[in-house]
Amino acid sequence: MNEKLYKELDWRLRVFDSLSFPTLILKPDRKILSANQIFLQRQGVEMEHIVGKRCYELFYGVHTCPNKVCPFPKVLAEKKGTTVMRRHTTRTGKRIFEDRVFSPILDDEGNVAYILESVRDVTRQKNLELALKETEAFLEKVILGSPIAIVAADRYGHILLMNPAAEDLFGYTNSHAMSHVTAEQLYPAGVAVDIMRRLKAGKGKLPSIKTEIINARSEIIPVELTASIIYEDDEEVATVGIYTDLREKLAVESKLRKTRAQLAQSEKMASMGQLAAGVAHEINNPLTGILFYATLKLEGMTTDDTERADVEAVIDDVKRCKEIVQNLLAYSRQSSPMKDIIQLNDIVEQSMVLIRDPKMFRNVIIKRAYSDEMMLLHVDKNQISQVIINLVINAVSAMNGAGTLTLKTYRDKRFGKAYLEVADTGCGIPVENIDKIFDPFYTTKAPGEGTGLGLSTAYGLVKENRGNIRVKHTDDAGTAFLLEFELYHSPVAPETT
Repeated sequence: MNEKLYKELDWRLRVFDSLSFPTLILKPDRKILSANQIFLQRQGVEMEHIVGKRCYELFYGVHTCPNKVCPFPKVLAEKKGTTVMRRHTTRTGKRIFEDRVFSPILDDEGNVAYILESVRDVTRQKNLELALKETEAFLEKVILGSPIAIVAADRYGHILLMNPAAEDLFGYTNSHAMSHVTAEQLYPAGVAVDIMRRLKAGKGKLPSIKTEIINARSEIIPVELTASIIYEDDEEVATVGIYTDLREKLAVESKLRKTRAQLAQSEKMASMGQLAAGVAHEINNPLTGILFYATLKLEGMTTDDTERADVEAVIDDVKRCKEIVQNLLAYSRQSSPMKDIIQLNDIVEQSMVLIRDPKMFRNVIIKRAYSDEMMLLHVDKNQISQVIINLVINAVSAMNGAGTLTLKTYRDKRFGKAYLEVADTGCGIPVENIDKIFDPFYTTKAPGEGTGLGLSTAYGLVKENRGNIRVKHTDDAGTAFLLEFELYHSPVAPETT
């Protein structure tokens, strides 16, 4: 019997000795009863040097246990196994993480006879875990701190993440988006489906494309989108979209296009001005001679002369040619501007008086909406009158002599600007012609009815007076031209002492 018990005990000791984790057998009073070979090897001690010592004497080198969270008393009381993580630093400064597993061994009466304490070195796993947490924290900071909008959704379109930049762009909070918004709701109808189709066609990658999104206020916003599908074990689990708001970029591009168009227009005007000046001077001299001799011829003819009508026609055509020459000279800015200080309302009224054909306004209602504020301009009043007259005549022509002509003045004191609107109820300007109306010699009138120099001349004269002219609006209900000038402010005289 004793031999059988010895063999069984020997077998159990050999099993204990073969455990892969360093393990101690402790008595209820924490004294060490035995240790397996791997424990002795790891600790570098002999069995006879540790048997009879208490565990804290071995591990901490003290006579009382300093570990306030040691689970040993709990295992004795509850008779259940438990684990605890212990971190300590070696003499060389290396940080070690150990997982201590306490397992009770009960006697026949169910009391704790011994406790196995296994020591598992989990330093590598713990370091990997800490590194993973640091990486996750870093990535979270990158995503949350990114100025570019980032949105993640699961395979069913439920929002998983919306960083602060995306919250600003879409107008949703992250928590609200996660519970009430789907990815499909972030796009106009059909766009989300098209994006997923392109994603799958691109093997889960979608390079930068321009598209549109819808924010919480139902506003359509142009964006640049880069997206990808996230896979796990070859199974689609989520999608990520990165959005760049294009509103500011498109606004800058639009402004740049307009600036380039204005520059091209100015260069065109400068070139045409030089050409017009040369043509006007070359034509003016022979026209003067023709007009002089035709007038002499007419004065010597009787009223019933059969050639009188032909001579009168020659004189009318020469006068018309001279008017064209005068327009060319004005267009080329050959005359020196004589600038005066004048009230905007006054120059508008003076211009209306200069239109000598009352029949032109017979069926036209003229509405005056003048501001009562002082709006002084430092301009050549004759040049500006020419511009106003041209706009009024064009407006009446667009209405075929019947309609409403509105003259409106106002100012913007903050920006130091004065404005004149000349609006009609005519047929409007076709959209395709808007960019060409200030081009020299461009006209939609029938041959013989216009030279195409009216608006181009007006453009040059307004620019000569440091102003601006543009079409404020046009449609089939009429057109409004807007003239903009700088308000004149008299210099303040220095105080004398």
